[in-house]
Amino acid sequence: METLNQFKKFTSGLDATAFMPVLFMGHGSPMNGIELNEFSSKWIDIAQNIPVPKAVLVVSAHWFTKGTKITAMDMPPTIHDFGGFPQALFDVQYPAPGNPQLAKETSDLVKSTDIFLDHDWGLDHGAWSVIKHMFPKANIPVLQLSIDYTKDAQYHYNLAKELCTLRKKGVLILGSGNMVHNLRMVSWEMINGGGYDWAIEANDKFKNAILNKNHQALINYQTMGSDVMLGIPTPEHYLPLMYTLGLQNEKEGATLFNDKAVGGSLTMTSVQIG
Repeated sequence: METLNQFKKFTSGLDATAFMPVLFMGHGSPMNGIELNEFSSKWIDIAQNIPVPKAVLVVSAHWFTKGTKITAMDMPPTIHDFGGFPQALFDVQYPAPGNPQLAKETSDLVKSTDIFLDHDWGLDHGAWSVIKHMFPKANIPVLQLSIDYTKDAQYHYNLAKELCTLRKKGVLILGSGNMVHNLRMVSWEMINGGGYDWAIEANDKFKNAILNKNHQALINYQTMGSDVMLGIPTPEHYLPLMYTLGLQNEKEGATLFNDKAVGGSLTMTSVQIG
């Protein structure tokens, strides 16, 4: 009965719901989840300046699966998918509810592939480290959509387009990763700010393409040069951007924020559409 009431609350008043923006968040270090800094402060600001969502759907770099899955439990657990950090980070719990009915509705929306209802995952730090700043009361349902590692960027971009209806129903769709993300080349001397020349050049290419709506260049990122390939040694942190861009319509522009390189080989550059 409680789940049914939650769904009725979700679906009530949909005609009056604002067309939700779409976000790509550079989430960076898990420590951003418990620190109030320039990045997390902006996440708070974003949440205060968009309509309150009826639910949040996160595409996180940290749920990389064969096939596509969506969390479909009533109460997704908080996952601490990292090591070597202070105990305070492992103590974090973000007890936001899930929404099984919305998971099923999302699965039914997608016709190009099967979306499997998952009851084993939860909210990894790609989701909760950002969302806990945006919606600290944990009173908005949060779901995660996994990234199929067997598919290319074009596939993920196209899949995103099938989710557009959710924007009209008050769902905030949020990609969480980092455009430039090469942990093997992190510089601890630049951990508080600064990037290698190649990281800055790659990030500039991404920003120019985003602002000019040159999505095809971003989909075919492997052809953008050696600096880009250094910035994306593996695609999991880049692919959430494809979901954000795939949901952009012809009339919408893009706004960049948290545009900063850290640790030499990572960029926190983030995008708001709508």
